Amino acid sequence: MRLRSQTTAQVDSPISTAYALLDQSARDGDLLDLAQAAPQYPPSPVVSEHVADLVRAGAGSEYTEVPGLPRLRDAVASELSTAYAGRVAAENVVITAGCNQAFAMVASALAGAGDEVVLALPYYFNHDMWLRMNGVAPVYLEPDADLVPRAADAEPLITVRTRAIVIVTPGNPTGVTMPPAEIAAFAELADRHGIALVVDETYRSFRDCDQPAHDLFADPAWTRTVVSLHSFSKDLAIPGYRVGAVVGSVELNRETCKLLDCVAVCAPRVGQEAAWAGLTGAGRWRAERVRELARRRGWLRAAMAERPGGFELLSCGGFFGWIAHPFEGVPTADVVRALVRDHGVLVVPGTAFLPDDRRTLRVSVGNADRSGIAELATRLRAMGSTLTTRPATTQ
Repeated sequence: MRLRSQTTAQVDSPISTAYALLDQSARDGDLLDLAQAAPQYPPSPVVSEHVADLVRAGAGSEYTEVPGLPRLRDAVASELSTAYAGRVAAENVVITAGCNQAFAMVASALAGAGDEVVLALPYYFNHDMWLRMNGVAPVYLEPDADLVPRAADAEPLITVRTRAIVIVTPGNPTGVTMPPAEIAAFAELADRHGIALVVDETYRSFRDCDQPAHDLFADPAWTRTVVSLHSFSKDLAIPGYRVGAVVGSVELNRETCKLLDCVAVCAPRVGQEAAWAGLTGAGRWRAERVRELARRRGWLRAAMAERPGGFELLSCGGFFGWIAHPFEGVPTADVVRALVRDHGVLVVPGTAFLPDDRRTLRVSVGNADRSGIAELATRLRAMGSTLTTRPATTQ
């Protein structure tokens, strides 16, 4: 049997690939796992108690409407309208089984085989994977020196086959938060060319500022161009509940629901119930988690200030630090293997987010406390002492 993936140049999931290294070479007992951006704390008691009450009552296992629980859609629309000083209605919201599914459904509604989608670099790897698996050509947009993608640089990339531009803010893997004015410039560019602007805002709560992430929802005609994607996994510490959202036009959402009905019918009800409880009852808890992640980013910036072992922190935001390694001429995959094998540090290679090797690594600040981040610097310093030695490639 010949699988479709065997006929195309598809890579395996970078997260799965990273964790596979543990079976090969991880040190026992003292691994620093900085690979996956999953909260290491439990959800708010408000969320846990609501879910427990549902289960005890024998509820929570039913289907919901395809676009999601009405009260959850209302809550999402209300929160976004307030947070962005704009106008989002419940009919603009479709609940999905996580933000990855939100992107997959939207991308499939917007583009097909032979079409193009502009992806800002570094891209989120699942975006690139999904497009290529479905015959959609990703067209890469290089960021500026500060790792911010610019609308002016995107315009020459648009062709008659372009269906959308995709940006992620705060970035995954860079953590870079795009200025609201630049996001507005992308929206104007997309509108002028009659294409969609897809804004993945998975980490919107974890920004280093309190101003609205953008003002796109204040435009009465925002649905003509803008598609905003959201996740509650990090915000509410419920990654396993699988709940996210598409925020877009009624017309796009109709097509998204057709696809959703084919793959999942609806997002899991228990996840939707958990998200509703968190959005409506865990505001103070959410604010404290945002402050906690900000402290962790501060610890990482301080730990990396002296460039331990020659490793340089290029950017830091959301859940992530984006680091340049000092081993010029050495494949980043080899560096990642050596970090696990010799120093007990698990990270994701930057090659998972780029079409080429730029000597970068992604670390998740969500996976380490203050002592763990300090230990990271110590181990990077030890790794740097082997600069004259090429890390061995695992065959």
